[in-house]
Amino acid sequence: MERTPVWLMRQAGRSLPEYRALRERWTLEDIVSQPELCAEVSLQPVLRLGVDAAVMFADIMLPLRAMGIDFELVESVGPVIADPIRTASAVEALRTPPASELVPQLVDAVRIVARESSVPVICFAGGPFTLASYAIEGRPSRDFVLTKQFMYSEPAAFALLLDKLATVMAEYLGAQVAAGGQALQLFDSWVGALSPADYQARVLPFTRRIFEATRTLNVPTIHFGTATAGLLELIATCGADVISLDWRIDLDAGWERVGYGHGVQGNLDPAVLLGPVEGVVAGTRRVLRQAGGRPGHVFNLGHGVLPGSTLENLQALVETVREGVAVNA
Repeated sequence: MERTPVWLMRQAGRSLPEYRALRERWTLEDIVSQPELCAEVSLQPVLRLGVDAAVMFADIMLPLRAMGIDFELVESVGPVIADPIRTASAVEALRTPPASELVPQLVDAVRIVARESSVPVICFAGGPFTLASYAIEGRPSRDFVLTKQFMYSEPAAFALLLDKLATVMAEYLGAQVAAGGQALQLFDSWVGALSPADYQARVLPFTRRIFEATRTLNVPTIHFGTATAGLLELIATCGADVISLDWRIDLDAGWERVGYGHGVQGNLDPAVLLGPVEGVVAGTRRVLRQAGGRPGHVFNLGHGVLPGSTLENLQALVETVREGVAVNA
């Protein structure tokens, strides 16, 4: 592709009128449980916005049900687990089922999207620390105190939990690629909560295992995290082809730190989409200038599309990336 490709996390839903119309009838759980409906939602932003990838509409928690972790996806809250994993015995009881038992309805949806999409299909899974934090905390957290307490007080059980999660996520990603996924992304969204020493010793080995297991799939791989400016050099050793950068670091500085042998993804602040369209255009051009025309940049937000982002702003972002920007402008 001669220009910078662009896609957005959470591009399906929220700001699209066709998605809101579906949500008047279906819950999020309903959508992800019906392959045809899930595929329809996954394709909506490709048709509406003209983005360069169809990202599967799913939740990173879905494979955990097959492991024995039940949860509810609560609107405006996130996943809520009635019985969190907080003991070594609870970790030992978790299953590591084969790919065929994980999320078969999502795999079916991947097949449909791969058949109907005019652009590559990106599939994804949750990263070890992020999934562990949900399993331990029982709901989204800002400080991850319970997760870190378990990590420090039960190091063997914590390692076993991440070991099981890494095994299952590698299987899950493999099943999606076998169904037609053409790139994969690992969402270790909250790993920036860790110190470099803890990340290197307690999480990075399991992340590497996932990327090593998926290397034979011969598709591009992306590592995503937020607040990771203190971890970038370590994350660059995880085995992913592309490292996602959030808005807390300039894209050019982040790219230099992860090394030009990697591609980078990012990194406009999602909150810019809540402001005037002029700010969206200016912010998008700034990121493109920082990329400097170097091959390997995938334009994206530093995280997902926020509620309240307007369709006009999403369209302006995509159009601005398509127009490109003079490197010295």
